[in-house]
Amino acid sequence: RRSGRSRPGSRPARGRGGGPALGPPVMARFRAGYAGEEAEASGSDQEARLQTRHYQLLSDLQALVKDLPSSSQQRLSYTILSDLALALIDGTVFDIVQGLLEIQHLTEKNLYNQRLKLHHEHRVLKQEMLQKHKEAQQCCKPHNMPLLKAAQQKELEAMEQRIHEEQHMMDEKIVLELDQKVIDQQSTLEKAGVSGFYVSTSTQDLTLQMNLLELIQKLQQKECLPRRPFP
Repeated sequence: RRSGRSRPGSRPARGRGGGPALGPPVMARFRAGYAGEEAEASGSDQEARLQTRHYQLLSDLQALVKDLPSSSQQRLSYTILSDLALALIDGTVFDIVQGLLEIQHLTEKNLYNQRLKLHHEHRVLKQEMLQKHKEAQQCCKPHNMPLLKAAQQKELEAMEQRIHEEQHMMDEKIVLELDQKVIDQQSTLEKAGVSGFYVSTSTQDLTLQMNLLELIQKLQQKECLPRRPFP
């Protein structure tokens, strides 16, 4: 009776090409090694594409910087531009900046309309008062006219003072809301990892950040957004 064990001196099993057949453990290790090599190659390709993308963005930014004033060019160092290019690689920052600018434009438009409405209301109030004064003078007796005009002048001055104060309050409100939008932009872009952005009221910092936003917008236009996802 034949045993399930191989007989001494028997040949090992052969594969299709006549070579030794690969048993399950050997084949598994072979497949795992091949998959690892594929993953490594894929990772290398991805890294190469990212490096190419970074270099292209950096070159574009360096070209755009030349259009800025010399004082701004001096502050936009190679490190800042390289970090900015790195942040722009996947396109997310382009979308963030676009969203922030749309919010800013809507806010500015809303505030402008509010101020325009207030100005119209003040003009109507003043016209109504002048019309009332004119009608009162037409009905006034001559000997009472000096007293009437003095009272009307006082009333008009009070109205103009009120208008001035309300306009000043509106202007302060506009400045505060726009300042808050700037802080929101700074904070959002800082969290997004965009170099040069952080909450600050320094004139130099604000100028630098405005220059960076200008570069991002110009680069966005140059790439004819909307973009295809990268890679």
